[in-house]
Amino acid sequence: MSASLAPGLYIVAGPIGNLSDLSPRAALVLREADVVAVEDTRVSAKLLRHAGSERPMLPYHDHSDERVRARLVERMASQAVALLSDAGTPLVSDPGYKLVRDARAAGCMVTTVPGPCAAIAAITLSGLPSDRFLFMGFLPAKAKARGDALAEVATLRATLIFYESGPRCADALEAMAQGLGNRPAALCREISKAYEQVLTGTLTELAAAAREKEPRGEIVIVVGPPGEAPPPSEDETDAALRAALERLPAGQAAGEVARALGLDRKALYARAMALKGKV
Repeated sequence: MSASLAPGLYIVAGPIGNLSDLSPRAALVLREADVVAVEDTRVSAKLLRHAGSERPMLPYHDHSDERVRARLVERMASQAVALLSDAGTPLVSDPGYKLVRDARAAGCMVTTVPGPCAAIAAITLSGLPSDRFLFMGFLPAKAKARGDALAEVATLRATLIFYESGPRCADALEAMAQGLGNRPAALCREISKAYEQVLTGTLTELAAAAREKEPRGEIVIVVGPPGEAPPPSEDETDAALRAALERLPAGQAAGEVARALGLDRKALYARAMALKGKV
């Protein structure tokens, strides 16, 4: 049992490229944990050496079965178990949520050691709205499934964040332009590394650039929200008011429609009274 860490699960965020981004607390946990659960022992061995850790590693990834997870949870009762992904924050497009779920169900202590995350780093680099965003992870490889995934979020008024690989990048950008519209976007690659690059433009411009020269390395695509929706027509407003007036008094109906359509409540109240007079 670790002399300095309480038993339980420690979710450790590692660097996304630059090893110097490993926090002192994360390095301490990697040195003091009884065991480190990792995606790939070859990748994590480099980080553990950088942290000065000689702790044993156990593979834990998407293909690990329930027995591996159960054994890790059993160890948490008396040992400190660190969870480390190949890069960045575990569980963000990486395996781990089932381990957290089972650890909590077993009554184990669960804590996080926060740090780098490629999705968050990319949105700060993009220059796109960051007040509301949705992380989409990797799009499906097949065109039909990819189109369906994009259709689900096409009307969402939020910036979208995708992870992507170089060989799929041009196809993904073209699908985004088709499914979301030709929005402003940013392609961020090799964040925090020596060859960090951020390309900005419309989705079609970025798709053309990726088709001409395949981007390499770890890639994050950030897509801006849709443009302002056109104001509702008079007929649409009247239809919404009539439907609301069937259930509510004029004042409440006007307030409901004002919130739903982003219109002036006083003007809607006057219109509601006029519509009631016609009934």
